Amino acid sequence: MVAPSMRKQILAFLLALVLTGALPESAFGQNCGCAAGLCCSQYGYCGSGNDYCGKGCREGPCYAPPRPNGASVSGIVTDAFFNRIIGQAAASCAGKSFYTRAAFIQAVGSYSQFGTTGSTDDSKREIAAFFAHATHETGHFCYKEEIGGPSQDYCDKKNTQYRCVQGKGYYGRGPLQLSWNYNYGPAGQSIGFDGLNNPDIVASNVVVSFKAALWFWMNNVHSVIGQGFGATIRAINGHECNGAKPGSVTARVGYYKDYCNQLGVAPGDNLRC
Repeated sequence: MVAPSMRKQILAFLLALVLTGALPESAFGQNCGCAAGLCCSQYGYCGSGNDYCGKGCREGPCYAPPRPNGASVSGIVTDAFFNRIIGQAAASCAGKSFYTRAAFIQAVGSYSQFGTTGSTDDSKREIAAFFAHATHETGHFCYKEEIGGPSQDYCDKKNTQYRCVQGKGYYGRGPLQLSWNYNYGPAGQSIGFDGLNNPDIVASNVVVSFKAALWFWMNNVHSVIGQGFGATIRAINGHECNGAKPGSVTARVGYYKDYCNQLGVAPGDNLRC
């Protein structure tokens, strides 16, 4: 163990080297020059992991959002595509006069990675998957809220970060039926509404409704889209998988294949979970 007095001397010596630029480049690379596979951190050190390759990384295999592929979500989700889906909802449906393509496109503006990464076909598959799940969850955008939702207890009392508010229900709302206090809380923080005190806004403000669905998608589903549609089912409703609810899985897959066909893209493999 180094004595305190000696430790102070070493630190003073190293500080002097930093100030004079005398540290070896491998320790403090003013011009980076790290070995292959290593990142140069924002402070000039070579290494791997988030401290080196994350925020402020100067060069090397830095972590960065994928570059957009140039796909236009609004160009893929045309009026005709959207209207073919919602057009199957009965005129009496609450969602019939609530959900709009314009609101969806406005909400997408807050999620630049949605439907714009990978190849153009990847973009179409992601959009087809999103609308397949939304169709199944809402009955072709018929429902704004989960049927029988108020009678369900979606309060995880063990979650102390996002505590349930007495008298508020965290049942399914919106295109992907956002549920549970641990989703409403962070979704609200990200989007800009009080998810714990005002969960009803997800069923009363259509742009917030779509943003809440996209928030859940980007945080839970987007990263697994490349594994096949089956992986997205597991990410949204894993309790349906492994033969638990084959009818629901079949319905979701059917919508997905239909929308892929409409968008002119192959659905890919691994469709079931």
